[in-house]
Amino acid sequence: MSEPTYFILASLLDGPLHGYAIIKRAGELSGGRVRLAVGTLYGALDRLAGNGLIAVDREEIVDGRPRRYFTITDDGADAVTQEAKRMAQAARIVVRRQPGMVTS
Repeated sequence: MSEPTYFILASLLDGPLHGYAIIKRAGELSGGRVRLAVGTLYGALDRLAGNGLIAVDREEIVDGRPRRYFTITDDGADAVTQEAKRMAQAARIVVRRQPGMVTS
């Protein structure tokens, strides 16, 4: 799973968000490493929805423009959780191999 995808899914774990809020939250969660452009985000959202990892929660009209809110599906929550576990395991392997590193 790519880092942007991981943080898009992670941003939706607390509840539905619209596109700009996903961009902002993914940036916050990644410590500023993930900076999503609007076009990149909506391409990713379409792909994630097509794969059943997210769904459109609702659509509102704000200032005459539609605003779509997205929610993570159970499959999406499972996928991001499994990726988090995989990354944690990979980090433990590297840390254990470092001379002088103490792990808990």
